[in-house]
Amino acid sequence: MSKLFLLRHLKSQWNKDNRFAGWADNPLSDEGRLQAKGIAQALIIEKIDVLYTSPLIRNQETVLRVFENFPEKYPLFLHLDGGKMQKWGNFEGNGNHVPAYVSENLNERYYGKIQGLNKHEIAIKYGDDLVHSWRRDYKVAPPGGESMEATYKRAVPFFKKHIQKDLKSGKNVLVVASHNSLRAIVKYIENISDEDVSKLELPFGSLMQYEFNGKNFKKLH
Repeated sequence: MSKLFLLRHLKSQWNKDNRFAGWADNPLSDEGRLQAKGIAQALIIEKIDVLYTSPLIRNQETVLRVFENFPEKYPLFLHLDGGKMQKWGNFEGNGNHVPAYVSENLNERYYGKIQGLNKHEIAIKYGDDLVHSWRRDYKVAPPGGESMEATYKRAVPFFKKHIQKDLKSGKNVLVVASHNSLRAIVKYIENISDEDVSKLELPFGSLMQYEFNGKNFKKLH
């Protein structure tokens, strides 16, 4: 029996500033950094064999801040995209590191023309209902950006190919990613409908845990 841990990144500076972060890089906020120790305390009792994250700084910084609290353990970042580096099996379980595989498939959804802009100001300009639809409806995309459906179509195939494969081999996997890539994975795992996924909210630093028996997922927390 293996375990899956899904962790939304800690609060970033643009989250604090109420901006649409999307694919733009910005560091964790002071508030976000303070969350790391509590997350580590929840994970330190678990055996994490491998982790997955995205190249966005707020995701990788979350990994680093959490692992600062792990005795004699550190993440070794290995990039999967563009054929730059394959999964190097000889690294796994060797030494004090945990392989941390990086892919853009776990990025936040792309917010297009509203990326970097203040959410409150955008709501005033376009109306609360339209902006809420851009942010939460499954098939609706912001101007020039990605819909939740588009995010699902890149995150879930990646999850099945890499993460679920590791789970089937008995490894405990930690995924540190952004809100909408994680919402897509949760939609798949829990078989949430297109309509109901609009209600799914994962707070900054939220940690979801599942048990996997080789076929099905059971939610633990």
